[in-house]
Amino acid sequence: MMKLPVKGIIPPMITPLLENKELDLSGLNKLVNHLVDGGVHGIFVLGTTGEGPSLSYEVRKQLITETCRIVNKKVPVLVGITDTSFDGTMEIANHAKEVGADALVVAPPYYFPISQEEMGDYLESLLPLLPLPFMLYNMPSCTKLHLSIEVVRRAKELGAIGIKDSSGDLTYLYMLIEEFKADPLFSVIAGTELFLPETIMNGGHGAVAGGANFFPKLFVDLYNAAVDKDLEKIKSLREQVLKIHKTIYEVGEYSSRHIKGTKAALLAMKICEDHNAEPLQRFTEAQRSLIKEYISQFNYKNEYNSIH
Repeated sequence: MMKLPVKGIIPPMITPLLENKELDLSGLNKLVNHLVDGGVHGIFVLGTTGEGPSLSYEVRKQLITETCRIVNKKVPVLVGITDTSFDGTMEIANHAKEVGADALVVAPPYYFPISQEEMGDYLESLLPLLPLPFMLYNMPSCTKLHLSIEVVRRAKELGAIGIKDSSGDLTYLYMLIEEFKADPLFSVIAGTELFLPETIMNGGHGAVAGGANFFPKLFVDLYNAAVDKDLEKIKSLREQVLKIHKTIYEVGEYSSRHIKGTKAALLAMKICEDHNAEPLQRFTEAQRSLIKEYISQFNYKNEYNSIH
């Protein structure tokens, strides 16, 4: 049984792909070990940063299987099962259970616009069938639905162990923390990495931080500083996170630049390839060179990373 509450730094792991869009197995092995060695508290596969909905079921299943094998129970593995199809959602959920994943992550199906009430009904149908503990995932920019507190409450009654909030709405995040603070086992996890200190110091539990793909130790240190309420340390570490946002995340002009930039950073660090799943394409040579230059400006190669 997974230890509750879910907490700490849980990177939304990218999916390392080869040019032919098959799984980059060597890169995956290096990436998972890089994350675990960096001290992360869990790994979340097939989220937005992992390009989950863009991958074939075959690649999704292979990614879950291989990640669970490499992690080997050192940290919990959480699996995104969100799909437009109910059966597709269940297929991935059941596979995750079979190969040793620890928890599932559920966002609204993302094609037809649905109401809060319809989302509640969907959860009533889906959640009792899930074979593992599950968290909710609020990702309105990709799903068209900003989960209401009422829907989250309904999910909790159906057994949800927490929520990952990627709305970018700090007021909503505080409302979630306030609403569920009476249950210390229900996790409120920030999807916006810059909100990490506020989340922890106000009673939340952690962050699904995309930047932890390449600098896991930086985010683990920031989490620990927030737990310790070490304001001086929080300030200096947050400056480094802001630097990531001003450099690596600012290459390219489309919103997909976060995913592409993260993959390009991992390529620059010789961890894995940087190919994307369609419809996304990887950065141009000039953009990749820029990312490489930015990565070299951080002194974390030695201090923060297992990759030298």
